[in-house]
Amino acid sequence: MQLPWLHGDMPFPPTTRALGPETDAPGLLAAGGDLSPARLVDAYRHGIFPWYGEGQPLLWWTTDPRMVLPVAEFKLSRSLRKTLQRFLRTPGCEFRFDGDTPAVIKACAGAPREGQDGTWIVPEMVEAYVRLAQAGVVHSVETWVDGALVGGLYGVNLGRMFYGESMFARRTDASKLALAALVAFCRAEGIALIDCQQQTRHLASLGARPIPRAAFEAHLRTAVAEPAPRRWAYDSACWARFQLMSDGPAADNPP
Repeated sequence: MQLPWLHGDMPFPPTTRALGPETDAPGLLAAGGDLSPARLVDAYRHGIFPWYGEGQPLLWWTTDPRMVLPVAEFKLSRSLRKTLQRFLRTPGCEFRFDGDTPAVIKACAGAPREGQDGTWIVPEMVEAYVRLAQAGVVHSVETWVDGALVGGLYGVNLGRMFYGESMFARRTDASKLALAALVAFCRAEGIALIDCQQQTRHLASLGARPIPRAAFEAHLRTAVAEPAPRRWAYDSACWARFQLMSDGPAADNPP
């Protein structure tokens, strides 16, 4: 089957036309188009995401099955719980939401990946997601120690849906702590699923699991139509969702 090539405002083809598991690129749907905010938002609304490397054309994917993290099933291991409690008690350690989203995106672009020689977060992708952050569509969750950004993640929020894009850590468990903070926020805000796109053992160890693409798209149709959280900000009260509270110094973002 010939891969559709997008031009101008040409819509995405139906996701059922994505390449199947018998091909070399299962989930590949289309090529071309652009990374404009309108194109990206339309893509995510339909469960489609861009993923390509240096020297490749812009490629659009919709995987089947789809890896998702149901926030109610997040696995907070005993060791990670202890690390989290220690982080919350330690002066100089804090969580921030949208504290420096461009820095998080750039850090993710430069983070080494197991089994990969380069990065799929090419410069055009960095620019595109920074623009979406400025529009309030992309958000970051960050871990800071003594004023230094040591880990975090970023993703796309539409309605009551969060699409995770990438994570990085400069200290042990820094990205896992950020994910725990995101999960606590999502539980408090009624966001049931975090999209993880690709299947990995690391994500599975944290509670993520694959679901059929049709089920994922059915969830999207409801979730993206709901109002988005009014304010993306760290709130220590969210830790009650894990039956723990922050008893350290307050780290809430100012209004």
